[in-house]
Amino acid sequence: MTSVLDLAPVIPVVVLKDAAGAVPLARALVAGGLPAIEMTLRTPAALDAVERIAAEVPEAVVGTGTVLTPDAVASSVAAGARFLVSPGWTDTLLSAMEESGVPYLPGVSTTSEVVALLERGITEMKFFPAQAAGGIPYLKSLSGPLPRARFCPTGGVTAESAPDYLALPNVSCVGGTWMVPQDAVEAGDWDRVEALAREASTLLATRRA
Repeated sequence: MTSVLDLAPVIPVVVLKDAAGAVPLARALVAGGLPAIEMTLRTPAALDAVERIAAEVPEAVVGTGTVLTPDAVASSVAAGARFLVSPGWTDTLLSAMEESGVPYLPGVSTTSEVVALLERGITEMKFFPAQAAGGIPYLKSLSGPLPRARFCPTGGVTAESAPDYLALPNVSCVGGTWMVPQDAVEAGDWDRVEALAREASTLLATRRA
């Protein structure tokens, strides 16, 4: 099973109000070098958007975020989601994600949550909300005592801070929204989205190298 953390150095986190924009949005992100897309389940259009991307943009790796319940896990997979991301976890939600058959990132924001997942053999996690939960200094402090844990920080990560997150030994990718600004998405300005995606992928690839 492919790790979510190894799909790309940055995963666009998308809130889409109209599924009609899903396919052009995905094509713009892929063209800009960001094939992994997290479609958050915050709008009624989200699952339709996932289904359209899965059917029409095979080069994209679309998953769902803000996964909160076993029902959301099942509906995401049925729509074609290839990975799952949650802002936090419970035993019930974690079991559903484990049984889904697709890669997943349970969310954590405390050391105890990280230890609890490591105890269950889970080493890949979303760190959320990254900036509010301590940001780069907090993740850096976890790398010594908990070296097996790998993270995708999301929440307040910007184009400016992303390379510094990626420089940490326990960070494999970041999630962000700066390459999918809401005004550009709602206006259908896919050229702008592609340009921002290309800038992000180039910047992060350069800094990580």
